[in-house]
Formats: sequence, C-alpha cells, structure tokens
Amino acid sequence: MTRPVSIGLAQMGSPPGDAGINRTATAEAAKLLFDQGAQLVVLPELAVPWYTVEPDEVARTAEPLWGPTVDAWTAVAADHSGLVAGGFCERDGEAIYNTAVIVDQSGVIGHYRKLHLFAGEKACFTLGDRGLPVVETPVGRIGLCICYDLRFVEVVRVLALSGAELICVPSAWITGFDSEKWDADGFCPQAHGAALQAKLSQVFIACTSQVGALSGFDFLGSSLVIDSFGQVAAGPMSGTEDKSQLVTVDLGDVQRAEARGSLIQPRADRRTDVYGLSYGGSIL
Repeated sequence: MTRPVSIGLAQMGSPPGDAGINRTATAEAAKLLFDQGAQLVVLPELAVPWYTVEPDEVARTAEPLWGPTVDAWTAVAADHSGLVAGGFCERDGEAIYNTAVIVDQSGVIGHYRKLHLFAGEKACFTLGDRGLPVVETPVGRIGLCICYDLRFVEVVRVLALSGAELICVPSAWITGFDSEKWDADGFCPQAHGAALQAKLSQVFIACTSQVGALSGFDFLGSSLVIDSFGQVAAGPMSGTEDKSQLVTVDLGDVQRAEARGSLIQPRADRRTDVYGLSYGGSIL
C-alpha cells in the first residue's frame, strides 16, 4: 500500500537577542513550506528563543508549554491543516526543559523533553521526564527526539518498536563529539548516524538542524530525511546557509523494510528470548 506524506525541512539559524523575531521566522518558514504542499514541517532544536546554554538567558527566555511559541505554530498548522514539529525552551515551575513538540490545528499532540543533555546543556536544563512519545497523526505514527538523543541507539529502537514510522529530530548539530564538520558529500557525522539508525530500525528519520555561526556555536546544518531502508530521501542540506526543502516519501516503505525476504525479517528475527529492551515497564 502506498502512503505518501510530504515533509518540509526548515533549516535555519536562530540569532540571539529576540525570541519574538525568531518565533515569527519559524512560523513564516513553516508557512512557506505548507504553501508548497508540505503536510508536516520540521523545525530545529531550540528554534525559539535560540540555542544557548547560558543559564541566565535560558531562565529569562523560557516559556510555558501552552505559550506564545505553541500558539504561533498551532496557528500556522491550523491555517494549512498540517503538522509542525520543532524545539523551544520550556518552563514548568522551576524546571526548564529543552523541549520538542508536534502540533496540529488543536495544539500540542506530542510533547517531548530531551532525555540526553549535551555538554553545557547540563548546566541549565532539567533532564527530560516524559519518555519517548509516539503519536498517531493523519499522516502516520510519529516519534520525537532531539539532536544528541541520536547518539543513544536505544532511543530510535524504542520509538520504532513503539510503533513510530517517522521520527522527527529537531537538532542543533555542532562539532564537539566529532572533529569533522562535513565529508565530501556534505554529511556531518550526525547525519551519517541518523542514516545508519534509520536502516537498522526500519523507520524514516527527519532531522532539521540549526545552521550558521551563532551564539558562539558553529552549527552544521546538513538537515536531511532518511528512508526506512537507510537511503537519503532529501538532503543533506547546506552546511552554512538557511534553506528549506520539501520531499514526499512513502510511509508504506516501513512495512516493506521490515521484511526483506521470507527468511530476512529484521524485526521478527530479534532474539527476545535472549534479550529485550525495557521501556515504561514493558519489554520490547
């Protein structure tokens, strides 16, 4: 069965200084992609206010879940009967989270708080406490994680085994874990990692990164969509410039990727009698 879905990647840098300007820019970028036919738009990590690990800035710019950013993204999603996935700085009482959401015309339908904080994020964000969500949407079952989470192979595997067909990964890829920026084909190391995990877990992965030299960071761009066979469906995008890209993929490929032949079935061939992945009190 063919199940086409059009995904828009809105790769952009969020300059420091004015959260409102960046919020408006994300909504405008989403609108442009929706106008081109996107059903789902993926924005970067901490697209609002901007990527920072300065505790004072994080505390000053954090907003509640049902705040101006979710309102802006919900409005543009409602205008186009679409979905927006993106990252912002969330305050919940005294705790501040590096958060990603999926919104539709009604508001938040998927809410994720980053489980694996990277480097300086540990000084200003609280560890995520909402697990790994998978939400049913009109285009398919979508999972969420953020950037550095992809370094932990359990994350994609849990989302895949929990039913995700497409995993959206708002990102702010920088050097630090790897010294290399991009290879000859424009892939940063993180993009290669996403491709490998999509192949191993038979899911689509859509990553949108911040880009440019901002806030003392050198963001790598290289946003891309990988299909459930581990092949590039879109990207990698520019390593230095704001760009947008639209791609239509077939989520029916997820089921096809799970069975490569009568005797080659990666999901069914797992030895769950020997090992298992514990998540939420269940063994997957």
